[in-house]
Amino acid sequence: MPAPTNKRKQPKERRASARKKTSHPVVGKEFNYVLQLTGEDTLLLKRYQDILAQGAAGFAEKTYNYMFDNPDIADVLYAYERQGGNIGDLVRGQLEHQLNLLNGDISEKAAAESERLGRTHYRWGVKPVWSLGAYRLYVDHIKQLVASESGIEDEDRDALESALLKVVFRDLAITSEGYWRAAVEQLTDQRDELGHEQDLAGELLSNIPQLLWTVDIESNRISYASPGTQAFCGETLEAPIPCFYRIPGSERERVLTAWQQVIDGSPVQLELPVSHEDTGDRWYRLAFYPTANRRGRVLRVHCLMEDVTELHSDRERLEQLSTQDEVTGLANRTLWYDRLASALAVARRNPGASVAVMVLDINQFKMYNDSLGNEAGDELLRMIAGRVQKVLRDTDTLARLGGDEFGIVLPMVQNAEKAAERVAREVMNALSAPFSFKNRELCLSSVIGISVYPQHGEDAHTLASHADSAMYRAKWNSAPFLFFETEVDASATEHLQFSGQLHGALEREEFELHYQPKIDLASGRLCGAEALLRWQHPQQGLVLPKRFIPVAEQLGMISPITDWVLDTALEHSKHWLVDGEAVAISINVSARSFQSPGLISRIRQSLDKAGVDGSHLEVEITEDTLMSDLDLGASILEELSTLGVSIAIDDFGTGYSSLSYLKRLPINTLKIDQSFLEDMANDPRDAAIVRSIIELGHNLNCKVVAEGVEAQNVREQLKQLGCDLIQGFYISRPLPDAGFREWLTRAAH
Repeated sequence: MPAPTNKRKQPKERRASARKKTSHPVVGKEFNYVLQLTGEDTLLLKRYQDILAQGAAGFAEKTYNYMFDNPDIADVLYAYERQGGNIGDLVRGQLEHQLNLLNGDISEKAAAESERLGRTHYRWGVKPVWSLGAYRLYVDHIKQLVASESGIEDEDRDALESALLKVVFRDLAITSEGYWRAAVEQLTDQRDELGHEQDLAGELLSNIPQLLWTVDIESNRISYASPGTQAFCGETLEAPIPCFYRIPGSERERVLTAWQQVIDGSPVQLELPVSHEDTGDRWYRLAFYPTANRRGRVLRVHCLMEDVTELHSDRERLEQLSTQDEVTGLANRTLWYDRLASALAVARRNPGASVAVMVLDINQFKMYNDSLGNEAGDELLRMIAGRVQKVLRDTDTLARLGGDEFGIVLPMVQNAEKAAERVAREVMNALSAPFSFKNRELCLSSVIGISVYPQHGEDAHTLASHADSAMYRAKWNSAPFLFFETEVDASATEHLQFSGQLHGALEREEFELHYQPKIDLASGRLCGAEALLRWQHPQQGLVLPKRFIPVAEQLGMISPITDWVLDTALEHSKHWLVDGEAVAISINVSARSFQSPGLISRIRQSLDKAGVDGSHLEVEITEDTLMSDLDLGASILEELSTLGVSIAIDDFGTGYSSLSYLKRLPINTLKIDQSFLEDMANDPRDAAIVRSIIELGHNLNCKVVAEGVEAQNVREQLKQLGCDLIQGFYISRPLPDAGFREWLTRAAH
């Protein structure tokens, strides 16, 4: 069967051809001529050969140490030894070769031996630069011998040193020539093998839709291109990327950067548009896969182009969904932050430019959404978005940040405060007219917080946080809009900080309870303890509840925190015994928790879980909590009383209780606020208030507790006024469970 005709030679033919071109021996006389190495030099070397060879043992030790002090050389030597070689023989062979240079043999046979040594170095991975170091040691060695040996005539020293340097340079050059010849031959063989592999790959890959080609890095030419690549790019295939001219100019820098990464040995993939004669621009995935030799040098790169237009379109649709609010169609929080970051980047490049950041909150949205349903809420959000969008520029960004909160970015404004104030007033005006839903008019009010770059921050998250702080301050002050103020917004900033950190605090077990004992003034006996919540903040240490409970209420986290307090306090307290009797525990319930529909069932579950009855628990609420919805409060108190749970009114005297209602409610305890005790000894009016509260409590058949007692004289005065119980630092600071148990033990004695 005749061999197939092909312009490319078959691999065996190519390898033979390559060897024929590169296998001729090194011509030593060329190096002799260039180095001006003459017969006089060789005679001089032979004359002093024996003297120069005397220091061979010392030089051998230096060479040996040099090779093993270099980790890379040592690795090669160990690999040589693992494959059966003898390192000692290798070092001796190298030394013998260098000593042979002293006999002045500059024949072609000697040149061939030097070339063979270079090829051996290549085969075992000995880099030329490593040999250079060994030769440097050798030169230092022979120069020292020439300068110090007494057997050398003084008039011959310079000529002898020159002759030695010539033969060393000659040997180094021929050895390097042998190294690179071996490298070229190997590369030629690999290129021939690659050609054969490409022939096979062409047969297998000729019908696939992907475009494939391979680039030979040494020659910077395309050594293989699939039929699809040739059809797509035409007959002229320019390396390394044959269809580079079809890539838009704006994308070409990306491709060139990717190619450099491939040359450095890293595979790279990227997507980019490519013009198509029939269908216009389409998206292609361009992938480069480098192939390197065992020393890491990239020899060729396999390239692939695949039409991913449909996949790219699907991904764009998904990305749009991931950055778009599904209810209003506006940008979502993620896209809003991206747009804000982009606006800041542009402003930084334009001196004098500013960016205004606005956070808009709708006050009545939750009420309408809860009462009319989600359908009404969603439609209301869409109508709000439509009205606000009309007062903004095309370059501004309006986003729904979540719930009833919207974000606005005003980029590239010269007077940000004035522009933001104008937009805020226009937004307020746009939202002032009633909205209509199913023949019902819905009226809204809103608040806006504003921050400005660069006055209020340099980055997107800081500006957004400061705008949010200003919005909360506007809401607290019933203002339509406010700008961020560093000092004024400190508490709002803390609110925002806690907002993020409170999430997960329960799971991270950062909350803990401290307990403060309550003492009967008449008998001095312990009558109960109040559980006080503390947050072991990872940065700020122990944080009191007045700083984070309002945040927890706004975030909707107060119920799980209350549940944890109930479970933990009851579990701890059931183990406290005084004279064989359990110690009752009091817990504070916030307004939001008290009005929560599930409070009674959660208290019942906690009591069952701890295995104690209701008489073991006292619930403390403030006057304001009770009076905010008296009918609801009365029904909750009745249910608690049915469970046997005691009820205490905390901070009594600071709120606005209706005494006519108080006498009909199942209240067991009144707690006098500490503010009335601070100057009771010196201010008759405070003493009168305390006496009135005690008398009122007794008339209502309630126990009266004074909290915040810190001094003996206050205790004695309260006792004289008929107060029933006291708690405060005078008795004990709030203590964790273990500390409270120790206090109980000491108090018992």
